[in-house]
Amino acid sequence: MNIKPHYLILDGLRGAAALMVLWYHVFEGFAFAGGTAIETFNHGHLGVDFFFMLSGFVISYAYDDRWKSQSRNANSLTIGAFFKRRLIRLQPMVVMGALIGLITYLIQGGVRWDGTQMSFHWIMMAFLLAMFLIPAYPGAPYDVRGNGEMYPLNGPSWSLFFEYIGNILYALFIRKLSNKQLTALVVTIGLLWIAFVVFDISGYDMIGIGWTLDAANFLGGLLRMLFPFSLGMLMARNFNKTTRLHDNKTTSFCPCFKLFITKNIFWIAIIVMFVLFSMPYISKTGDISVNGIYELACIIFVFPFIVWFGAAGNITSKFSTKICKFLGDISYPLYIVHYPVMYLFYSWLIDNKLYSLGETWQVVLLVMATNIALAYACLKLYDEPIRKLLNR
Repeated sequence: MNIKPHYLILDGLRGAAALMVLWYHVFEGFAFAGGTAIETFNHGHLGVDFFFMLSGFVISYAYDDRWKSQSRNANSLTIGAFFKRRLIRLQPMVVMGALIGLITYLIQGGVRWDGTQMSFHWIMMAFLLAMFLIPAYPGAPYDVRGNGEMYPLNGPSWSLFFEYIGNILYALFIRKLSNKQLTALVVTIGLLWIAFVVFDISGYDMIGIGWTLDAANFLGGLLRMLFPFSLGMLMARNFNKTTRLHDNKTTSFCPCFKLFITKNIFWIAIIVMFVLFSMPYISKTGDISVNGIYELACIIFVFPFIVWFGAAGNITSKFSTKICKFLGDISYPLYIVHYPVMYLFYSWLIDNKLYSLGETWQVVLLVMATNIALAYACLKLYDEPIRKLLNR
């Protein structure tokens, strides 16, 4: 049986993107406290779009050749088995994120952002629904923060909502498409997504959309997930046609390919992403979202190269290998549990009228360290044991 290579660099890049999303949310807190737009690390929310592309790539790579209708080997999959695998991988940390969100919300006093005290039974309703990833509609009595978030106890769970939709569509529909059909799907979704962003249908003048259930956000969140997700799948299907991995060496389809695939590709990719996310906000021109165009360019042109080269590259140093493994291990727990801690941080900023990194850098370092430690603890003490048990 052929054993597929594991893309350790992609694991590390997923973890690095999770850290960048965390860093972005630090500056989001300063914006909330001051009632202004985010002025630093303006495009850090693109880490979510990078997650979607990685997810599509990895799922297609791992499962495309294992469906029962296509394969008769011992590892062949049914739709039910696929859904079980995805639930075991994703759902335990969804539950933990909801629990931590409940705890931090109660620590804050169980009040909305406007100071309204919430009834305990609505708080518990929000917790129960969040555990099963059932979203809140805008204005729902269990929207306990009053922001219209799908998941008021743990905002970033919105992306898991769309991730599940992507997984369902993959199992029922996308996996059956030919390469030409998948290409047509990617192009069609891409054109719709481009139009949505360029003409600023959401009114946000950015790609950071999908966190609430109003009409524009649901459509925008769906397109936001489907485009990089399906593009990642298309890339995975064609990856081995141009790049053959054998004995940890890369054979390239053109002489210049090896110039990009160096032992430092992991670090180069991190630098590129950090620079892209740090670029200044670009003001709107008439009805056209120039800022949205920039963010689309990152997703359409830069992210595919990072994923492609990350999959084809090799790690030669023990230090980089350890970093990639650690970041890959904590990437999902860090993403799903960090925002409840950020709610506490935001509340502290607002109460103390603090608006900048210079005023709060010691607390920011504590918040970053706390989130990383919490993610690692959840991974080792909860997520890995639970998944091991469920896999039995």
